[in-house]
Amino acid sequence: MKEDKMKAAKKILTLLLIGSALFLSIGRGLARERIAEGVFLDKTIHDFGDILLDEGPVSCTFTLVNESPSPVVIYSVVSSCGCTDVRWTREPVKTGGEGKITATYTNDEGPYPFDKTLTMYVSGIKKPIVLRLRGTSMEKKKSLEERYPIRFGSLGMKEERIKCGNLEQGGVKSGCANVANLSSSPLKVDFTSVSDYLDISISPNPIPGRSEAQMEFKVTSSRDKWGKNWYWATPSTGDGGKIGIWAFTKEDFSALSDEQKASGPRPTFSESTFSCGKMKRGGTIHAEFEMKNDGKSCLQIFKVDADTPNWSHSTIPGTKPGQKTRFRVHVDTSALPKGEILVMVTLTTNSPLRPIVNLFIAGYLE
Repeated sequence: MKEDKMKAAKKILTLLLIGSALFLSIGRGLARERIAEGVFLDKTIHDFGDILLDEGPVSCTFTLVNESPSPVVIYSVVSSCGCTDVRWTREPVKTGGEGKITATYTNDEGPYPFDKTLTMYVSGIKKPIVLRLRGTSMEKKKSLEERYPIRFGSLGMKEERIKCGNLEQGGVKSGCANVANLSSSPLKVDFTSVSDYLDISISPNPIPGRSEAQMEFKVTSSRDKWGKNWYWATPSTGDGGKIGIWAFTKEDFSALSDEQKASGPRPTFSESTFSCGKMKRGGTIHAEFEMKNDGKSCLQIFKVDADTPNWSHSTIPGTKPGQKTRFRVHVDTSALPKGEILVMVTLTTNSPLRPIVNLFIAGYLE
């Protein structure tokens, strides 16, 4: 009987350990980003938030997890400037193992916001992975209200429109932003009207009174969305105002060989800038562009974006190899200021060599 009880106890303990490991694995999987098949990073951005200059250097760590069948080597991690020291795991990261990238920012460049990049080269991944360190150095401590001027009720933020960055099809892009509870009581924050493909949460939640927390968000790619897209969430603490997060989605060509990339479509343009000359403000610009496919397969334009409020474009059909296509972009100038203008038009394409094409509309509004 005693042996049976011991066996039962061991079985329960084993199940608890398995469940705990599974829980941790699932939790880690929600936050991480896939950088290759079976290879993940726990994050690609670290936000130090507000730090004082007299605190001295600050450090953070990025964790690479290898779940692929082969070892992975971090060849090199290059800092964008001498103000950031970086160290990384030199030995191969075996299957099921982890590698670490530790970065230290000197925090001696003055009381300014900073945004530093680390470029990481990993075996089996053709393109480098970019990691970012950001924050704000201050000479003296400021109040929460000064540091978080945008308010959703008692929830304070530094900005309500957040850039998530570039996202490739089949992947996810995550980021974080510091927030604060400006009240003296604990603040529970929920989100409603959350856009499809967006996950957003705050930790700790509730946020203790007069304290800071971290808002984490993750955008998952979808073939329904290309180019620049906004993703929205409404915090329960405000009066219906929305937090906006934008990401730019393009095709993932990483699995293609160099030969396959060279055999793809390739858009070329007779002119990349359309000049409308001088015109009265309030009129409509009808910019025309001629595009030729100099590649070896059909060219598709997934999405057209423009950095102006009121605009539209004509239909752009698929363009066969050697074929030319003309299309127009119509810009209502009513919302533009007088003087010189430069509107950027961005095409998201299926070309491995030119996945993103920027065109311009220039002129002078009287």
